[in-house]
Amino acid sequence: MRHGSIPGAHGRVRTLGLLGDPVLRAPCAEVTDFGPELAALVEDLFATMYAAHGVGLAANQIGEALRVFVYDCPDDEDERHLGHVVNPRLVETGGVVVRGPEGCLSLPGLEAGTERHDEAVVTGFTLTGEPVTVRGTGFFARCLQHECDHLEGRIYADHLTGRRHRKLMRQVARASWHR
Repeated sequence: MRHGSIPGAHGRVRTLGLLGDPVLRAPCAEVTDFGPELAALVEDLFATMYAAHGVGLAANQIGEALRVFVYDCPDDEDERHLGHVVNPRLVETGGVVVRGPEGCLSLPGLEAGTERHDEAVVTGFTLTGEPVTVRGTGFFARCLQHECDHLEGRIYADHLTGRRHRKLMRQVARASWHR
């Protein structure tokens, strides 16, 4: 990302992977090259996330099996959180477990009540290799947990059980985008 630029302004909108794409179900590889290709990937992630009206996007959702995600997400106090994390680790969750509506750009148009902690801490690096710690509460904590799940090959549906899971899978089967 160019210094002082708007995230995604220099990126290209990439095709979003949808549920059923194998790359969404495999753990992603650690980033080892903090060069221009990584900066371009972060720009593409922002451009794609904004084009799809999302609040977070993981690299595997655009077909890149690397441990990177971006976010532009409010918390429950409507404070905006904007950034990216390379090689993120969800190091802490806490507070209370809240069931709230959760959707995913890889399951467009669908959502389900999903249980998440309302506090989360993620550590990792910036695209230049600087260490970073991101703390989230409320909706932003949900976003951080959701994006970290993606990089492990998990989706929010994996947190659902019983009736909620069956209902979501029926909706997936009927979705126009489902193959």
